[in-house]
Amino acid sequence: MKSLIRTLFAFVLKPLESGDEPFAYKPSHRTVLLVIGVLFTFLANVAFALNDTGDLGYLFPVVVFGLIGLMGIVVGAVGSDRAVAKIWGSR
Repeated sequence: MKSLIRTLFAFVLKPLESGDEPFAYKPSHRTVLLVIGVLFTFLANVAFALNDTGDLGYLFPVVVFGLIGLMGIVVGAVGSDRAVAKIWGSR
């Protein structure tokens, strides 16, 4: 299952996992990335569910928060240590 997810999201993971420069990684970075990803995804779902006006302007924050949350979950769950370190900007 992990290899399938890595294949589907290769366009996100490949740039983050490329390079051979040293990086600083802590296991807590992965945990925090997963928590933030879940929170952003939850926020997107709540914003989607609370729309009662029928206006489509609410879709912009739903899509933005949803994509950020999904990227955080994918990188945190199946990304390498280098990918997690690049998300945090650790070098």
